[in-house]
Amino acid sequence: MTKAVGSSSLASPPPAVHAEGVVKRFGPTVALDGVRITVAAGDSHALVGRNGAGKSTLVSVLTGLQSPDAGRVAFQGAPAPAPGDTAAWQSKVACVYQKSMVVPDLTVAENLFLNRFDSGRIRWPRLREKARDLLAEYGVDVDPAARAGDLTVEQGQFVEIARALSFGARFIILDEPTAQLDAGGIERLFTKLRELQRQGVAFLFISHHLQEVYDLCSTVTVYRDARHVLTAPVAELGKAELVEAMTGEAGQAASAWHAPAAKGGRPLEAAQGAGVEPVLSAEALALDGVFRPIDFAVRPGEVLGLAGATASGNTALGETLVGLRKPTAGRTTVNGRAVRPGSVPHALGAGIGYVPEDRHRQGLVPGRSVAENATLTVADQLGPYGTVLPSRTRAFAQRMIDSLDIKTSGPAQSVSDLSGGNQQKVVIARALARDPRVLIAIRPTAGVDVKSKDALLGVVRSVADRGDAAVVVSDELDDLRVCDRVIALFHGTVIAEFGSGWTDRDLVSAMEGLPAGAGGEKGAES
Repeated sequence: MTKAVGSSSLASPPPAVHAEGVVKRFGPTVALDGVRITVAAGDSHALVGRNGAGKSTLVSVLTGLQSPDAGRVAFQGAPAPAPGDTAAWQSKVACVYQKSMVVPDLTVAENLFLNRFDSGRIRWPRLREKARDLLAEYGVDVDPAARAGDLTVEQGQFVEIARALSFGARFIILDEPTAQLDAGGIERLFTKLRELQRQGVAFLFISHHLQEVYDLCSTVTVYRDARHVLTAPVAELGKAELVEAMTGEAGQAASAWHAPAAKGGRPLEAAQGAGVEPVLSAEALALDGVFRPIDFAVRPGEVLGLAGATASGNTALGETLVGLRKPTAGRTTVNGRAVRPGSVPHALGAGIGYVPEDRHRQGLVPGRSVAENATLTVADQLGPYGTVLPSRTRAFAQRMIDSLDIKTSGPAQSVSDLSGGNQQKVVIARALARDPRVLIAIRPTAGVDVKSKDALLGVVRSVADRGDAAVVVSDELDDLRVCDRVIALFHGTVIAEFGSGWTDRDLVSAMEGLPAGAGGEKGAES
């Protein structure tokens, strides 16, 4: 495996990709600030960084979906194709995304040659034969006549890689490719990638799972806050150094975050002591293939964090707690009352308020007013005999606007006209409208500015401060700072639990699946 980037040897081929000084802005937001990356031919190069580091924006630039505002990109020593020249870009680079891009109702052969069929009548036996030859060339053992939707995730990825290579691309971006694979699938994927590397194919490997970086890659680049931080051989970079580069927090300088006192001035531990019944309990709660049996309790005055990166299972766990998913085992209780599995209305009636992960798809009704959105869960309180009185709706909504300081011209304003932070406040207002005993919020500050983030987290904290409880499901460190305890999940399993003394470095290490005590070890040779 190629170990060095930009070798001085005259015989060395040009890098698969070289990007220098790349800048990309979206309005006032700087998504990439003069970043660089070089991936050598035949190399497996990792790109890591926390959310917002700029990884996704770089992918959009390297695949031609976005044009950089400054800087340059070259493939195999030649300038990147012109914007919009799809065929030229396909011959240089391809990206295999976490979500499969194959068309499920077409066969494997049809997916491989989609939009490339011979002119005139399609000769299906010949198409399948061409597909069989292509798959065999890259060692992909899949039936060309199989329906793509019937493939495993692993097989679908191999088909996408084979399709990319058939265009002539020798640089493949893998965006969280292991997120939906089990251990055996991951090993088979890595074996296939190593075989392709020996044929000169280069990979940019993007993952939240740092152990996989050490297992597969020879070089790693770290971005933080839209800037390039370091590029180094993986074998020469300790895991503690890698986490430090991602977080900007040195081990010796790490400052612990301390949980606040519980209501009434007592330490939180006292509030959690004997005699205090939990508000929310999960008892052997499990969802096959997503997360293993888990037990926890959240007591009055407490905010619990469920931390984890992509495919950790933390989002699915949060959705199971509120009834969006039906568990395969275990149960959830609120004040000792079991929540009916798979029933969101029952969860609401049981005293759970819910802030979904995606406010646009799951949290708001676009085009409707602030009042209508904020009062969806309390329609039974807005008029007699099942009616909804506009005057009561406006009055109820105005109280919520005032209590959460929602910046709006009034209850009648369309929710679509609000800023992202104020839209999220409307979602939270609706979640709190029935005075729930427990608030469950999944990534509650996604896509909002810093000021709005502080305000939203303050609302979450206030739920616990009034004597109820809250659960924050997130991989954002700022979201988790409001928590009194944090449970970290990795691939569906609880890997660590933190009290009031966690640091960024500790929590990031746990979410990335690094075992305790491994922070100072060097990575094994790839």
